[in-house]
Amino acid sequence: MAGLALLLGAAACGPLPVYYKPGAEVSRLQSDELGCATVALKDAPVANEIRQHPPIYHPGRKVCSGGSCYYRPGYWMPGSFYTVDVNRPLRQRLEKSCMAGKGYQQIALKRCERRPPAAASGARLAPLTEASCAQRNRDGSISIRSGG
Repeated sequence: MAGLALLLGAAACGPLPVYYKPGAEVSRLQSDELGCATVALKDAPVANEIRQHPPIYHPGRKVCSGGSCYYRPGYWMPGSFYTVDVNRPLRQRLEKSCMAGKGYQQIALKRCERRPPAAASGARLAPLTEASCAQRNRDGSISIRSGG
């Protein structure tokens, strides 16, 4: 469980995948992304399956105290349950293909360190530079900035 928390924490600090097309209007990008996500969801709907991690066997052991010894028996711990959306990889591929058909490519940008207001709708995507970064907005959208 601690490993999962570490992995999720690292993912929150890593680069953000964003769609980019030089000179595209931000509002058009957001509209295209929503449209492609909607079509992908329709073509590959959420299909959750419940799965279970395998059980874990803890072997018995010999315990000695004050000259007398006894054996503790081994025991099984059941595996925990989790849910998997089996269509998620297909849905992501469909969305990526749809966006590529509209001229966008998916890139990974470093996360911005500061959070200024999001770009106004109608603004165009600036050319990418070494200082370009991305931030996730409160509404779930992603903004690309030319400096961190």
